[in-house]
Amino acid sequence: MADDPPKGERIAKRLARAGLCSRRDAERWIASGRVAVDGQVLTTPATLVTAASAILVDGKALPEAERPRLWRYHKAAGLVSTHRDPQGRPTVFDHMPPGMPRVVSIGRLDLNSEGLLLLTNDGALARHLELPATGLMRRYRVRAHGLADPKALARLKDGVTVEGERYGPVLAEIDRVQGSNVWLGIALAEGKNREVRKICAHLGLRVGRLIRVAYGPFQLGDLPPGMLAEVPTRVLRDQLGPVAAARLVPQRAHREHARRRGTA
Repeated sequence: MADDPPKGERIAKRLARAGLCSRRDAERWIASGRVAVDGQVLTTPATLVTAASAILVDGKALPEAERPRLWRYHKAAGLVSTHRDPQGRPTVFDHMPPGMPRVVSIGRLDLNSEGLLLLTNDGALARHLELPATGLMRRYRVRAHGLADPKALARLKDGVTVEGERYGPVLAEIDRVQGSNVWLGIALAEGKNREVRKICAHLGLRVGRLIRVAYGPFQLGDLPPGMLAEVPTRVLRDQLGPVAAARLVPQRAHREHARRRGTA
C-alpha cells in the first residue's frame, strides 16, 4: 500500500550498528564515496538497506552487527566523555581495554565529575536509555561548600528555573554536614548539561565533588575507578521491560551469539 512505511534502516545507522563508526562519521564516509550498496557507490546517507543488502566499505564486506551490549564504567575525574576532544584532553575512550568494541556513552559526565558512566555498542539502546520519556532517574552524591537550606532543597521537587533554563523535578536531601561542606543526595530524570552544578550554584552552593552512583536500575556499586563491568544480557533484558527488550535486545540474537561461542 502507498501508506506503508519504508522497510529497512538508514545506511548510516547500519554502519554504526556494525561498530565501524558513528552515524556522523558514516555520513562523511558516504560523502567521500567509500560506501557501496548492491554494487552502487552511495551519494546520500538517506539510503535504506535491509538484511539482504550487500554493503561494502572501502571494498570490504560489512561485519555482522554484534548483539546490543551494555557496560558499567567508573569514570574518574579529569576525563572527558567524548570520543574526540578539541583541546586534546584525555577521554574515557582512551582508557578502554584491548579488544573492547567501539562504544558510545549513555549521557555524559563532565570533566570533573566522577562515577557511573554507561557504555554501549548500540546507538538505539543509548537513545532509549537517554530519552526523558524513558524516565530513568540519575542519582548523585554531591559534596558542596556552603549552607544548604532544607526548605529550598525540598522546593526543587516542583522544578526550578535557573538563568532562563527550566529544569524538571529534582529530589534533593542533606546526607550529612562536614564543617563548611555538605553532602547531598540528588536525583533527577532529565540530565541536562551541568544541571546539578547549575542548580547547586543557584542555591548558593559550590560543588567540590559530583559522583553519579546510579543511572536508572544500573548501580555504580563497588566498581573501582577506571574499571568496566559488562551487564549480563539477561539482566539488561529484565531491566528494560518486555516491550523495549523485545525491540532492543531480542532473545534470538543472544541465542545465536551463544551458539557461535559454543555455550548454547
